[in-house]
Amino acid sequence: MFDKFGEMESYTQINELATNLKAEGDIESLKQMAAENGIDTDICDAFIQGDIPELTDAMSAAIGKIEIEEAELKHKEEIISDWINYIKASCMDSEDVAKAVRMKGKSLNGVIAYILTWSFKNAYAVDEDIVKAAKVSGRVKMGIPGMGTAKRLIKEYYTGGKNEKK
Repeated sequence: MFDKFGEMESYTQINELATNLKAEGDIESLKQMAAENGIDTDICDAFIQGDIPELTDAMSAAIGKIEIEEAELKHKEEIISDWINYIKASCMDSEDVAKAVRMKGKSLNGVIAYILTWSFKNAYAVDEDIVKAAKVSGRVKMGIPGMGTAKRLIKEYYTGGKNEKK
């Protein structure tokens, strides 16, 4: 995943390396580093041409990391796709969350496991009438969080629940 340049802990670290690689004229490595961090080729080209002053910002760096991790995850579950979209939305809504997503040790697998742990702990018995209507026999439990709870769990996982800076 982060094979050549390693997992970068912040968008500023990405920008610092990008600036150094550009100054050294090592455009190929700059492009590889951008791709490894999920940064769009057009954005990288604009940075190389001098059209933008930095390669990335907190939100773009976070979403890039999520997309790289998602490609490795190879999931099929629609609810996980929803959770990933909630993570991206949280990065757009909060710079604190976006910065926290880039932190080493925080990962898409980790946040999904955090949400699943909550789901198992909060599973409840589904009403008998619903189970019968679904033509299922036996005891059925469910614990999938709604969007609001999932977003709260995402923030808790990535930021430890700390208050956002205003």
